[in-house]
Amino acid sequence: MHEGRRPQAIAPVEEIPDLRVMDPLRQISTWSLAILATVAAGFVLYVAREIMLPVVAAFVVGIMLGPAARRLEALRVPRPLAAVLLVAGVTLIIVFVILLIFPRVSELTSGLPGIVASLKEKLHVFDGLVQTWRRVTSTVTETPNGDAIALPLPGISWAPWTISLLLPPITGFLFFLVVLLLFIGAWPDLRRALVMTFASRDSRLTVLKILNEIESGLANYLLIVTLINVGVGALTGVICALTGTPNAIGFGALAAALNFIPIIGPIVTFVVLLLVGVVTAPTFALGLLPGAGFGVLIVVEGQFVTPTIIGRHLELNALAVLLSLAFWTWLWGPMGAFLSSPILMVALILKQRLYGDEEP
Repeated sequence: MHEGRRPQAIAPVEEIPDLRVMDPLRQISTWSLAILATVAAGFVLYVAREIMLPVVAAFVVGIMLGPAARRLEALRVPRPLAAVLLVAGVTLIIVFVILLIFPRVSELTSGLPGIVASLKEKLHVFDGLVQTWRRVTSTVTETPNGDAIALPLPGISWAPWTISLLLPPITGFLFFLVVLLLFIGAWPDLRRALVMTFASRDSRLTVLKILNEIESGLANYLLIVTLINVGVGALTGVICALTGTPNAIGFGALAAALNFIPIIGPIVTFVVLLLVGVVTAPTFALGLLPGAGFGVLIVVEGQFVTPTIIGRHLELNALAVLLSLAFWTWLWGPMGAFLSSPILMVALILKQRLYGDEEP
């Protein structure tokens, strides 16, 4: 019946209007869903930070301590006991740093009136600048009177406020320790269950390689950063001892502990050393030396030592580290700053293993 008819040419796919429009629309839809999912995940992480932060921190620290737990198992230490020993070690280190700092803090608090009087005497070097500023401001605004404003003395009313301020961090830290203990003890079973979730052999091998690379990468990161921070703490103690700052060992331990929190920790240490130096030194100029010495040390460490060592061993991009630090600090505060680089490492490992093979 179709004899004598000429075959009709079929239009190519790129010439069909509907199909040409469909591909860009599909890409826009995919990107829109990805952006919405990212926003929703960020909102959930922010709202549930009281629960998510200790859990994520425990998972990251537990993976970092995974090789240490395996070494204890190789020494015939049961996994639950190894988990207890590692968590106890982390707790003792934190308590040790607090005990080194607490006596000095209590001493400064008890001698607060004398410290304030000494600080006022040392700040007389700025009397000329203060008088100049007063003359400038007096031409613009009128001062109400020259009477001194009496500061209220602290009373018992500070106790509820202090308790309400300290209770969430303490409970969060205890929750972190419990989750860390359970995670270290159950990590081998979790690894095995995660690998066996996939059916094909290739998928299981890929997941196993990803887990091994994440664990080794985080363990190396913890080791390198710990060695760097111990060096920073030791040099800070030497600077405090040479400048006559009391409790040099305690401030060195404080510098080492706070240096685990990028940017925020060194700034806090610098401010503390500056204040303590000004208060305890015989002159204002000598009081600036501990903070100035620590500032030079942290600039050298942050700009040359740490980028060179971490960049060589862990291959982290400086811009990616900065953006990750800004995001997680905004989302979770100081602990987010501590977790920013490990989370970035995990994301880069996943990207390289899951999408790196597709590149020609």
